[in-house]
Amino acid sequence: MVAVLGLLAAFPAMAASEEEAFEALRRGGAIVLMRHAIAPGGGDPPGFVLEDCATQRNLSADGREQARRTGAMLRSRGVAIAAVLSSRWCRALETARLLDVAPVEGSPPFDSFFANAEREPAHLRDMRAALAGLGGMAAVVVTHQVNITALTGVFPASGELVVIAAPASAAAPIRVFGRIKPR
Repeated sequence: MVAVLGLLAAFPAMAASEEEAFEALRRGGAIVLMRHAIAPGGGDPPGFVLEDCATQRNLSADGREQARRTGAMLRSRGVAIAAVLSSRWCRALETARLLDVAPVEGSPPFDSFFANAEREPAHLRDMRAALAGLGGMAAVVVTHQVNITALTGVFPASGELVVIAAPASAAAPIRVFGRIKPR
């Protein structure tokens, strides 16, 4: 019973965090970091080729529907998105396109470094520079768990949104406004 009460007590905090995240997005000066939608498995299969989706782990039917629902949710909540940047991995690009909130641009800084952990410092520097380069524009960045965790310390679920303050510079700390659970 105590565990159930503890779970119930946590829901208002989660809801408040989501509401704070939506409010930050409506106010402006916030960026959505989204982990690509549901793509069963982990990492990439042997023989992965960036230009060949047939060699990659791709979205499932549930993942495609999750991406559509997320885009509809953003639109219904009054969030105006000016740009969508995406990892060039097929599952991220497909998620970004299915959101249908703004034109999508493949962006190498947001590609996964999962298979190349030694690249994390350079990758982190490049991601921070790309985020600062948005100049406070309302944007969605569709990327991978490893990237979001490196930037924020948050381990997002597939399709989860992590809303951050747009950094003023590549050296500025990343501030998380809140998390929006996948739909």
